[in-house]
Amino acid sequence: MSHLFEAHIAEIRDTLLIMSSLTDRSLSHAVRALVERENRLADIVESEDAEIDRLEVVVDEKVVTYMATHSPVARDSRLMVTVTKISGSLERIGDQATTIARRARALNLEPELLTPLAGIPVMARLAQQMLHDAITAFVEEKYELAQEIIPRDKEVDAINRRIAEQLTELMMQSPENVTRGVNLLIVARAIERAADHAKSIAEEVFYLYCGKNIRHEPQTPTFQPAVA
Repeated sequence: MSHLFEAHIAEIRDTLLIMSSLTDRSLSHAVRALVERENRLADIVESEDAEIDRLEVVVDEKVVTYMATHSPVARDSRLMVTVTKISGSLERIGDQATTIARRARALNLEPELLTPLAGIPVMARLAQQMLHDAITAFVEEKYELAQEIIPRDKEVDAINRRIAEQLTELMMQSPENVTRGVNLLIVARAIERAADHAKSIAEEVFYLYCGKNIRHEPQTPTFQPAVA
């Protein structure tokens, strides 16, 4: 591979990593805006969503340019496809962070939060760790880490179900709980969706380094070396 090819790939990777860092920070700020009842953090999340969107477009443009000018084969082609899909998942996680931030701002107008909030930060930490590990697996070419991330999504789903059950019960107990309950349900669902997208990133990373698409398989297969 020529130095020019390597430079273009490094540029694409660097742009994707900037996007992933910003997305991770947005998700963290959104949850903190809720837990700490801090509208300033919610404002930051909303203001930075446009930059995440812009970076997705930049990544796509760089990938198209690379594909058109270098005619990559085998693993380099998989890398370009994977990068595009990862950037799309990151953009959608940014959208979920914006949803959380907006609901946090609405909840901050209420005198207090409902009890099930205790489960939301736990679920958020799991989702954020999935995202962090998925990007680490991509950067460090760790297919084992990508494979290990995928089952974690079930734990996030289970917490989301428990929160939904608790909130539904509280809303049935008193009409005063309905507005807060609905907002928290939406927050929990947004975190669950963020975890889904982190799982998707992990699946794409596994595909990149193992050459096997596992998105619709019931169980993650054992490692099969990718064809160079």
